Amino acid sequence: MSDNVYIIGVGMIKFGKHLEKGVKQLTGEALNLVVKDSGLGMDELEAAWFSNTGWGISGFQHSIRAQVALSANGLDKIPMINVENACASGSTALHSAWAAIKAGIYDCALAIGAEKMYFEAQKKDPKKAFEGFIAGTDVEETTRWIEEWKESEKKRKEKEEKEAREKGVEIKRDKSKKGHSIFMDFYAIGARMHMKNYGTTKRQLAVIAAKAHNNSTLNPLAQYTFPQTVEQVMEDREVAYPLTRAMCAPIGDGAAAAILCSEEFLKKHPTQRAVRVRASVLKSGSRIGRSDICERASKAAYEQAGLGPEDVNVVEVHDATAFGELYQTEEMGFCARGEGGPFAESGATALDGKVPVNPSGGLISRGHPIGASGLAQTYELVTQLRGEAGERQVKNPRIAMAENGGGTLGTGEAAMTIHILENP
Repeated sequence: MSDNVYIIGVGMIKFGKHLEKGVKQLTGEALNLVVKDSGLGMDELEAAWFSNTGWGISGFQHSIRAQVALSANGLDKIPMINVENACASGSTALHSAWAAIKAGIYDCALAIGAEKMYFEAQKKDPKKAFEGFIAGTDVEETTRWIEEWKESEKKRKEKEEKEAREKGVEIKRDKSKKGHSIFMDFYAIGARMHMKNYGTTKRQLAVIAAKAHNNSTLNPLAQYTFPQTVEQVMEDREVAYPLTRAMCAPIGDGAAAAILCSEEFLKKHPTQRAVRVRASVLKSGSRIGRSDICERASKAAYEQAGLGPEDVNVVEVHDATAFGELYQTEEMGFCARGEGGPFAESGATALDGKVPVNPSGGLISRGHPIGASGLAQTYELVTQLRGEAGERQVKNPRIAMAENGGGTLGTGEAAMTIHILENP
């Protein structure tokens, strides 16, 4: 059993549209980067956890994704474990590798995630890109809910049009509205409830999104690298009220990886750039009552690390939408419940704020290739703790924290990991 587990190497490719590349090539690029960063040889990797969610749907590559993608890039024969845990897949791979090293089964292991979400066929039908997202829910229940919602919307529009005809008014429908992930609807419902209960405003959500976009201009690996003002975010096309397009994460292609090792292995391969994993927690959601998965997972991580939210210097959270960041900063204990909006508006989560959140640009702007997102968070936090983040570098960070949620169950996430990292 290893007393401590370290991240000895990280690697990440630029997220975005890679129409000419498949999962194998994306994987290979991240693998080469992480091996080079670690200073190790590929033959020193004892096991690998491979994260991917969509290759089975898009390319019918089910079952042995790790073995296919990694062997195509020179890594084979070692134990390989395929990980699929919705948007939390990458961080679940990291947690699994950490647990195996912590248990003393391996001394050096790879966690790697790759996702291909852009395809030529989507140019003809952009909605195709969102069809797979339903798999991150209870498909039977969600399908029924969608049909019920469509029927209610049909009746609402019929009633609206009838009343308009009686008044001699013409209703114009926006037929150009593009499709979006069903999770945007879930987030929008949560945002509206938060607005009703706590007075949260659309402008506060826009402040969070603008911060993400502006942070990403300093991140050369981000999918989006253009700035946004609060007003531009608010005026962007509506996805699902109160969320505008600029408040929501885009789909994208990408890959990221981390190499973890035991304390004994690190002594044999000394480096000043290793980062200690102070806590690694994986939790599941519930169908019953209020979703408290982030609160539970964060509490367990703080207890494991012997720390509290006041000790954290930089954070990456799962901001599939701006509301996701607002809500999770509350659940992680950085501010009181209901205060996430004012907390962000005060500048507390800015690069030079009390607790910088998503210096990478987050999912909103760094991008969200599902299987790679959790490991992209790891890449960012390790880079920050090493003091190698360039213009987006947070001042003297020692403790970093990542929250990565996946899927929906009941009123919250189906899976979630929390990692706390330390610059030793």
